Parts: sequence; C-alpha cells; structure tokens
Amino acid sequence: MVGNLLLRGMLAGLIAGVLVFAFAHTFGEPLVDQAIAFEEAAAQAAGEVGEPEIVSRATQAGLGLFTGVMAYSIAVGGLFALVFAFVQGRFSNLSARGTSAVIAVAAFVAVVVVPNIKYPANPPAVGNPDTIGVRTELFFLMIVVSIAALVAAIALARRLTPRFGTWNAAIAAGFAFVVFIGLVQYLLPPINEVPENYSAMVLWRFRTTSIGMHVILWGVLGLAFGALAERKLGVAAKPRVRAPVFH
Repeated sequence: MVGNLLLRGMLAGLIAGVLVFAFAHTFGEPLVDQAIAFEEAAAQAAGEVGEPEIVSRATQAGLGLFTGVMAYSIAVGGLFALVFAFVQGRFSNLSARGTSAVIAVAAFVAVVVVPNIKYPANPPAVGNPDTIGVRTELFFLMIVVSIAALVAAIALARRLTPRFGTWNAAIAAGFAFVVFIGLVQYLLPPINEVPENYSAMVLWRFRTTSIGMHVILWGVLGLAFGALAERKLGVAAKPRVRAPVFH
C-alpha cells in the first residue's frame, strides 16, 4: 500500500512540476534576466571584469530550470505521500482528499510562509557571496524550527481536545505556534543585503513569483494526490462481491 501511494505521490509531483516550470519560465525568468543585467551594469561601473559564462543563459532558463524543478517536485511528491501514509486514519477521520489538503496547507505554512517571512528569496545581484553559507544555514534552520513547531502544535491540540474541545484546542495550539515562531524570528539575526539602488519592483515581483511557484506546487500536490489516493484507498476498501453460483 505504501509503495503504491509513493508512486502516486511522485506522479502528483510530476504534474505539479510541469505547472511550476511553466509558471517559473514565464514569470520568473524575465525577472532573473533583469537582475543579471543590473549585476552586470554594477560590475561594469565598478571596473570589474565579468566572469565567463560556463552554462549559457538559455540552458539555465530552459533545460536547467526544467530538470531542477522536476527533480524537486517529484522528490517532494514522494515525501508528501509518505507523510500521508503515516497520517491517514491515525489523527482524524477526514477522507483521503481532506487529509491531503490539510497536509498541503500545513506544509506550505511551515516550509514556505514561515521561513520566507524572516528570510525571503532574493534574485541575482542581491546578497554578499561571502555570506551565502550563513544565509543558507539560517534559512534551513528556520525551516527545521518551523516544522518542529508545527508538529508540537498538533500534539498540543490533540492533548487539549478532550478538555477544551476541537476548536478551542486548535485555536490555543495555533496561538502557541505563532508566538513561538515570532520569538524565534525575533532572536535570529536579520539579513538585509539589498543594494540601495536595486529596483524595488523587481525585488517584489521576484519574491511574489517565488511564493507563487510554491503555491502551485503544494496546491497541485494537495489536490492531485488527494484524488489519486482516494481512488486507490476506495478500491482497496471496497469489499469484493462474490458472483452467485448457480447449480
């Protein structure tokens, strides 16, 4: 059963990846080109020699982007299926589609929204190359803390439900999650390396496009995998009816 769900998760990831690539190629790559043009102009004004292009820009925006997006989406789809297999039937009486939708929303909040509030995505020409290691570590630390806090909030809600009811327990756990995340983001060091003369419009559009890619990914995963899983689980749960035997 788990292996079958894993294949369906990867299939849902494949579908999501195609849509994410189309969106990123259409709306994201032009912004990357503008950011690269800004970086090259700044380097030329400073008298710096441009670095040789190892991989052509066309390859980066085409085959490179497609390969990266598809690999990531399929991998996430597989992980999504494994989480679904663990959660389904253990924590709620939701249908397969309902469980899939809840997992997608929770993952989007924990993996995308929370980390990007503190450390939003930046286009090329934004950021100091010397600090890329620190910035990457802080971003992934924020993801780990967010996921751990979400799991703790779910456990807290389940513990409070018998005493306060489902809604009140969920509200209390959600409030605790927000307060904890706010405290963590306050304590973590801020990073602001955007050049003063950088286009605010390009920066804003790049960050919203980045969020949009994740909206498509998690939205399609939640809907497509829910439909595929419901089909499989429905067939598995359907009792077999023996054909009548006539003598």
